[in-house]
Amino acid sequence: MSLQINVQFLGSPGGVLLHKLKLDISAGQVHTLMGESGSGKSSLLAAVCGTLDAALRFEGTVHLDGRRIDSVPTQARRVGILFQDDLLFPHMTVRENLLFALPRGDAAGREAQVRQALRDVEMADSLQADPATLSGGQRARVALARALLAQPQALLLDEPFSRLDAALRARMRALVFGMVQVRGIPALLVTHDAEDIADPACVTRIESAG
Repeated sequence: MSLQINVQFLGSPGGVLLHKLKLDISAGQVHTLMGESGSGKSSLLAAVCGTLDAALRFEGTVHLDGRRIDSVPTQARRVGILFQDDLLFPHMTVRENLLFALPRGDAAGREAQVRQALRDVEMADSLQADPATLSGGQRARVALARALLAQPQALLLDEPFSRLDAALRARMRALVFGMVQVRGIPALLVTHDAEDIADPACVTRIESAG
């Protein structure tokens, strides 16, 4: 499993965010993308997962496990994403939040997947919890479980640790990086913090091209 991103142009008619950028991320690897605000990092993630703002244009290709995905619908790309905000539904329990991420199917099978996902992130006792009663770290773990339930073939990380305190940030970082390795999926991390770097040999620093 690998993720190849080849950017020729990313931006709007009035300005360029990125151009001439190539990334090749192998299975189980976390590649870190760093740069100043406004340099196009989050826009690149949106282009990869298919949620790029309509005002922006992406010219290039994205291949996942040898399959070109930049021209297919978002839901068919098999790309998961974690943001700095957990985006849990406040009116749903943890269980309901996770079930929402699963396609329709056998009820017992879906429930089993939810329970296993919570065990994977050490949140097995929080099945019926109200998200409002959880700590920031717990909510981050539930968001990770939800992202992984869809069995993504690649994972995008848009500063998911930035709102956690230092100790919790380190634990969450280790958990996410460990899950990437265990699942053997490529991951692209956007961050401003050098401590988030998983491998110093797998870092790309970009500057605004505008």
